[in-house]
Amino acid sequence: MTNVLVTGGAGYIGAILVPALLDRGFKVAVLDNFMYAQDSLAAVCYHPRFSVVRGDVRSSDTMRPLLKDADVIIPLAALVGAPLCDRDPLAATSTNRLAIVDMLGLISQDQRVIMPITNSGYGVGEADKFCTEETPIRPVSLYGRDKVEVERTLLERHRSAISLRLATVFGMSPRMRLDLLVNDFTYRAYTDRFIVLFESQFKRNFLHVRDVARAFLHAIDNFDRMAGQIYNVGLSDANLSKLELCRCIQKHLPAFVIHESDIGRDPDRRDYIVSNEKIERTGYKPAFSLDDGIGELIKGFAMIRNTKYSNI
Repeated sequence: MTNVLVTGGAGYIGAILVPALLDRGFKVAVLDNFMYAQDSLAAVCYHPRFSVVRGDVRSSDTMRPLLKDADVIIPLAALVGAPLCDRDPLAATSTNRLAIVDMLGLISQDQRVIMPITNSGYGVGEADKFCTEETPIRPVSLYGRDKVEVERTLLERHRSAISLRLATVFGMSPRMRLDLLVNDFTYRAYTDRFIVLFESQFKRNFLHVRDVARAFLHAIDNFDRMAGQIYNVGLSDANLSKLELCRCIQKHLPAFVIHESDIGRDPDRRDYIVSNEKIERTGYKPAFSLDDGIGELIKGFAMIRNTKYSNI
């Protein structure tokens, strides 16, 4: 039986990924510090192949026994997003970069690592030119810089590794986040029916959270032919500007009013479009469209009425 360790497994992605791994027959151990007081894995606690440890990924004493038994390691534990990292840069770098570097010293070259990396490392791309895995990296935030550096270190030092450069994720999760762009804009459309857009033409790529889980499963299934490489993972038909995203939401919520402002500056300076052709050539295809996600979020927001669901 394959043993999978998921650090940060009670987070936004992990709360979807862990049940999917269990459904596939894996034995799954989760390490999480539960910093958001979430109970997002309550539904799988009954499972005999599931175990959970409360602890800090930066502690080698905590990590060492968990890593010893792991065949596959998925390091989701991170302080995610530019605002959160800027607020506590020391905690951000120690968690997002240094903890992974330390982990590499505790595992063998045969243990498989599938690492989530943000595609925000592309920073500001060239107009109408798709970013591929060979595109120069120009991160514009501490979060992006740490993720880019940890990807470089991982692939240089560990032969059994895959890097997945994830697009901006959206969709409902048991550990919900409202600070992600699609989730945020849809929540505003649902609750406020109004939004003011700064730099509305800035573009990025998007991906449903369940398709993120499917990408990790795909990487496990195809590890030997994907190992040692970087893959962009996103919806190829969802390279959209913020204004285009709002118009997609408006189709679902026609009362949503969009106002573009020339005054103001978006603190997140990312602006690029992404090619996902490389991973698609391996047989991976997303199953959930942007419209699927917006419709799902609207149903979910009937249940959510406060801003605790955020990393900000």
